[in-house]
Amino acid sequence: MCALITAAAAPAASANSKYSAIVIDANTGKTLFSRHADAPRYPASLTKIMTLYILFEEMRAGRMNMETRLKVSRHAAAQAPSKLGLKPGSTIKVRDAMLALITKSANDVAAVVAENIAGSETHFAKRMTSTAHRLGMRNTTFRNASGLPNRAQRTTARDMATLGRAVQQHFPKEYRYFKTRVFKYRGRRYGNHNRLLGRVKGVDGIKTGYTRASGFNLVSSVRRGKRHIVAVVMGGRTGRSRNAHMTKLIRTYLPKASRSNLNPKAVIARGNGPAFRIAIPKNAPPPPLKPDDEIVTAAIPLVPVKPAARTASIRATALRAPSLPDRKAKRVKVQSISIATHDTPDQGPRPTGWQIQIAALPTNDEALALIGRARRAHDSLLQERKSYTMKVETGNGTLYRARFAGFDSKSAAKSACSSLKRKKFACYPLYE
Repeated sequence: MCALITAAAAPAASANSKYSAIVIDANTGKTLFSRHADAPRYPASLTKIMTLYILFEEMRAGRMNMETRLKVSRHAAAQAPSKLGLKPGSTIKVRDAMLALITKSANDVAAVVAENIAGSETHFAKRMTSTAHRLGMRNTTFRNASGLPNRAQRTTARDMATLGRAVQQHFPKEYRYFKTRVFKYRGRRYGNHNRLLGRVKGVDGIKTGYTRASGFNLVSSVRRGKRHIVAVVMGGRTGRSRNAHMTKLIRTYLPKASRSNLNPKAVIARGNGPAFRIAIPKNAPPPPLKPDDEIVTAAIPLVPVKPAARTASIRATALRAPSLPDRKAKRVKVQSISIATHDTPDQGPRPTGWQIQIAALPTNDEALALIGRARRAHDSLLQERKSYTMKVETGNGTLYRARFAGFDSKSAAKSACSSLKRKKFACYPLYE
């Protein structure tokens, strides 16, 4: 009987050499259905899910917000349709760029986002690939931000399901925009290409894609009650047949999904973001340390999803950490230092002088996210301060210090900490 159901869920599409599909129970990570899920495929505009994921990273880190204006280059304006028709030299707000990618699937906007984040689409594609591999998408390589044809740009249905789950787990607030059905921009209305929105109960996103080489692709997320699945169909012969097949997969496998809450084993770890490493002479004294280098600050909630592979000792420390650490805590030795390149495109050596530290966290992404939240909470105070993260190895594992530099004096650093503490951030001044 089970074999009959499986066969019914994969009709003649399975004879299509471009076809692949997978259905994942998003609460447990269990595979409910799989057909050629690990075979290489062209992602087409499913690529833009990763482009949006990285845009969300930038927003979470405080380097961009919904009102940030992105500049349009000649390269971006020259992208092939689908597009908004942006003009070189013009600008577009992050909010409009995000909605244009989700609904219109605008290729010119994808290039704009890439260039404003990484300087060039080529550099952005390298970050996309690196991010994919950190999320566990080991069979994915990106060459552009849009999904326009490139023979080297490959993925799998399983990897796209991983990305579809990751963007929901890591950016739940931003993910809600994937259910946008109509986007209005400069007097025009653009409908979402995802025709299952509003037609199949429980569908809340996320993205379609098509090129001649890829066929018709679709990643869907479906929630009904406590059940939640993420399904992928790639290589459909037509948009209509792809949608019909996805609807059948949803109807067949959603009832088989668990009703449980998100299992920790189903959480997709963020991994560590890219870092710029600086050489440290062997005999150089370690930089001054504070006891909370081995404490995960709990004064401010962390990003929604913590990496799954963290030691119990670090978790326990996070639960009992005070807003300011015990000054008698055991000191740790710096084994290596990494300075995040996210703060500025060409970051030099670690800043010196009076600084403040607001946390030491298990991942670079969490440290960057906390820096972004602190900057947003006290923009006038931190607007001109240079933020950075620094990697240290402790007895409890790797931690990342979150810091702001550029204070003129000890009193200025202490004053900044006093202001941040009033907003429930942990903070102490230090001199490097």
